Amino acid sequence: MSVSADEEWLPIISCPADFPLELFENAVDQLIHHPEYNSTLILRSETVRETTYAEDIPSDILKDLRPAHTIHRKLLPRRPGRDAALEQNCALYASMTGEFAGIPSTLVLTPLLAPGELLPYYHPNVRRLAFRHVPSTPAILRIEAVVLPDTPTDLNSRLYRTSLALLETLHRYGWGALTNYQKRVKHDCMIPREEYQDLYLVMRERYKHLVGEWKEVTDPLKHVFEDIGIATYLMLLWKKSFGHGESDGNLDETGSDSDQAWKRWPRPPGGFLDLGCGNGLLTHILVSEGYQGYGIDLRARTSWDHYPESTRAALHVYALDPTQYIKRTPRADNDITPYFPPGVFLVGNHADELTPWLPILATLENTAGYLSIPCCSWSFDERFSRSASAKFSDSDLGSAVDDGFVERLNLGGEGGHRSQYSMYRIWLARLSQWLGWKVECDVLRIPSTRNWAIISRERVNEDSETYSDRALDIIQDVVQRGAFKTRKPEGKAGDH
Repeated sequence: MSVSADEEWLPIISCPADFPLELFENAVDQLIHHPEYNSTLILRSETVRETTYAEDIPSDILKDLRPAHTIHRKLLPRRPGRDAALEQNCALYASMTGEFAGIPSTLVLTPLLAPGELLPYYHPNVRRLAFRHVPSTPAILRIEAVVLPDTPTDLNSRLYRTSLALLETLHRYGWGALTNYQKRVKHDCMIPREEYQDLYLVMRERYKHLVGEWKEVTDPLKHVFEDIGIATYLMLLWKKSFGHGESDGNLDETGSDSDQAWKRWPRPPGGFLDLGCGNGLLTHILVSEGYQGYGIDLRARTSWDHYPESTRAALHVYALDPTQYIKRTPRADNDITPYFPPGVFLVGNHADELTPWLPILATLENTAGYLSIPCCSWSFDERFSRSASAKFSDSDLGSAVDDGFVERLNLGGEGGHRSQYSMYRIWLARLSQWLGWKVECDVLRIPSTRNWAIISRERVNEDSETYSDRALDIIQDVVQRGAFKTRKPEGKAGDH
């Protein structure tokens, strides 16, 4: 690459370019806007400003090329206490003459450092890094760099390994653009990624100490950070759902928790009920952050006795029996359980046997909504299968399902969604719809392969009696089959 006199560009690595130059800008756009896909140390990038150049102004660092488009971005670290943020200039360059004049062929990344400031660890030790689509025969992709003094560049060096990973990513993006690749799932459908990540970082700092204090035999790294993620999502979901559009305060730009703005955020009018709460951590986090609610399960866990008094008071051993609803007369005067105050929001995090009952309970108790993260596939009284026991209306799961409805479920995967787990999620969504709930789905940013959530916050219409009758009909069918058995509380239920 021809350069200005005071800089020397060093080729690091190259490979064949299996996509045309016209798709280069599309491919590097992913690199610019999603650096976190290439480094676990980067949280995300934020665009500071963009500039487009309409005139042929020669580049001050690259001869025979002109700047076409520049993005000034800020890289945010995943661990702000360890790594610093970094501003970076991302400049696209195009040829000034010839067959490919005006088509971007080079991306140059330039870190913007104050005098004496050091590069953070997640950034290569270079002054500039360039990605090039070279229109030779055959065309090649090449990464070049203006390296800082004493920076190793051999095949075992960190710079080479980083460049190799970046080149593989660029090639994949270009090939995906050529073949019209689409992501298997879409994250952040309901909560903006930036809001979630900013609050998650704060919550992680507040509760990461629980990893070292874990009382269960399960993996603390998975369970602690998974429940922190779910609690974060719920707090933002409730803020959005019950805020009525007014401003309720946001985190400051530093992500500091000094203001604790979430303590003023809207929340379900009847609090929350965590069904099958297990170790109680999700309930503990929400209660600790000022949210009213309960967690119920068939047995107490070791962790329960080690939580603060406010959390222990919210955790209860309780065996829920949905079949009791057909005996309630009149419905409003004979509560089945004390844990369903008006306007409660139901949470089912891998609730297993209780999973299909969430929309039924939400319907009969006229709750403020529910969020369910299904794991094991259960129907009302047995393991889920495409059998008569999975019916809830005149049509069963084997009948045709509207393609548009399935597409909106954001199931991921490819093909006809015929796997057992995909069919189960479709069945759950149809059940919610049958009971009059507007179905929403999202894929949560939690460390679990079972991270798909079905969310219902609004009713399709106000015909509550029709939907309550449908829910009771389901319960009546379950009772008539005779297979449903209410599980007994385990341990000393009276202690919780």
